[in-house]
Amino acid sequence: MLEEPTIKFGTDGWRGVIAEDYTFANVRRCTQGFALYLLQKGWAGRDVVVGHDKRFASEHFAAAAAEVLAANGLKVWLTDGPTPTPVIAYAVVDKQAVGAINITASHNPPGDNGFKVRDPHGGAIDPEGLKQIEALIPGSEGVRTMRLAAAEAQGLVRKFDAAPAYIENLKQLVDVEAIKAAGFKVLVDAMWGNGGGWFPSLLAGGRTVVEEIHATRNPSFPEMRRPEPIQPNVDVGLRTTVERGADVLLITDGDADRMGIGDENGRFLNQLQVFPLLALYLLEIRGQRGPIVKTLSAGAMLEKLGQLYGVPVHETGVGFKYVAPKMVETDAMIGGEESGGYAFRGNVPERDGILGNLMFLDFMVKTGQKPSQLLERLHAKVGAHFYDRVDTLFPTEQRESVRQKVAAFRPGGVIGGYTVERIDTTDGFKFVFAGGAGWVLVRFSGTEPIIRVYCEILDQNRVKAVLEDGLKLAGLR
Repeated sequence: MLEEPTIKFGTDGWRGVIAEDYTFANVRRCTQGFALYLLQKGWAGRDVVVGHDKRFASEHFAAAAAEVLAANGLKVWLTDGPTPTPVIAYAVVDKQAVGAINITASHNPPGDNGFKVRDPHGGAIDPEGLKQIEALIPGSEGVRTMRLAAAEAQGLVRKFDAAPAYIENLKQLVDVEAIKAAGFKVLVDAMWGNGGGWFPSLLAGGRTVVEEIHATRNPSFPEMRRPEPIQPNVDVGLRTTVERGADVLLITDGDADRMGIGDENGRFLNQLQVFPLLALYLLEIRGQRGPIVKTLSAGAMLEKLGQLYGVPVHETGVGFKYVAPKMVETDAMIGGEESGGYAFRGNVPERDGILGNLMFLDFMVKTGQKPSQLLERLHAKVGAHFYDRVDTLFPTEQRESVRQKVAAFRPGGVIGGYTVERIDTTDGFKFVFAGGAGWVLVRFSGTEPIIRVYCEILDQNRVKAVLEDGLKLAGLR
């Protein structure tokens, strides 16, 4: 018998290549590990939510997970169709469940699928909890399962629509009626994912007009490399924004937990601009106060906003497994990461691309300004910062040698013409430049065989040079 692979959870759950390592057998093994984790906590007989995205066979993988949970005596709320990740997360709280399984690979390439787990708050499980789940994942012989029809007949699996409860909560968090009445022309790029249909439905019946592209199910994700809300994946949406004369482009990724924004001129507002824009909206327009939680890759404009408005800014490692627990601990006003995922107080501590996009629209309503003007408003307060990121595939067997090359760099050295003042090794290697000039971060992806180099500096003309030097540090140039 072939030896079964060891399953490791990365930045946000486990992901793999469909039919290679992401198989029904391995999904069932993961589910059994999660079931044992819940049972060890004394939650036998409690409710668990299971949902999925629109990737290849996701609904069938979700059904397999439900069968395993039911066989372990847990009661399952199984979504009746593809459901955005934030909606699944809210269902955990609404159903008073002890956790969730979400079958999604989020923004990964078309051939991948994934397995995310969530805690009773609807947020990501912390790193220690993920280690416990990993340790409990058995071989296939240790998996309990039962047929879905039998589980439904016994009342152990109940299919449901998670949308109504989520929408009711959404309307408490943002003024949807004001957006409907604003008369905007909104273009939505759903990236062939779970966000399709949501904004036309939420904003119907008023003066605002919503048009969509890439809104149906297509697991091969045409016209983009992957359903990740960054360029070049969003370039078709940006061009279409100008062609149709839209006021704004709203983007949701494959499972609708991440978001992106294009302005009225077809220019992409990057993640390190959108995060502080949303924070500014909460601070200045909504008058909220409270901590900001950011990953170390999420940018300096947030720190400057924190100083201006007298709110603390907490920095974590990359991933919501760090952000979500810190948000709960500090009652944070907003939390987020460089990848375009942002969470908000009053909601569950989970990234929410639907709520985030609606808040951006409300920012436009309350100020009477278009996206380009909102960016100018932000820069007037904290100055212009320039950001970019390069992702490079590398052979996994070279991971340690690459890490050692980067680790050999010392403060006082120069990257892209900037002197490095200090090095933060919380998650990867963040080289902070002297005099507040900016930073570059080199780290391994937690979900793919990719090394990422991120950069944020005050001089737009030197961004490429800094990124190139970051790649040279890793021996990839």
